[in-house]
Amino acid sequence: MAKGLLIDYKWCTGCHTCEMACRKEHHLADDDYGIKISEFVWQKDKGSDEWQDPRNWQYTYVPVPLDACDLCAARTVKGKLPACVHHCQAQCISYGEIDELTSTLAKEPDQALFCKQVG
Repeated sequence: MAKGLLIDYKWCTGCHTCEMACRKEHHLADDDYGIKISEFVWQKDKGSDEWQDPRNWQYTYVPVPLDACDLCAARTVKGKLPACVHHCQAQCISYGEIDELTSTLAKEPDQALFCKQVG
């Protein structure tokens, strides 16, 4: 059965809690990741002379599951959520079956879906 993570990146604050929870759960070194926050920064109005004004910049953070992610198989087999989902302060990461997550994605398309075959 295919499971996955649905990431509503509009709400991600870039706090890195998902990264820390994953590293602790999987005993990863500080420079190893199962999930990694990617930060995107760009100037909204490139023609503006007010480039120093912080309101003229857009910041977006996207948690990206990497190859080391196994959707916390040891946790989910016990009925627990993956560590990144459980500890996400913004509650922007959801875990579930792909069909269910795809249905949610269809209603609100500005999200990212990470799929993985388990079991």
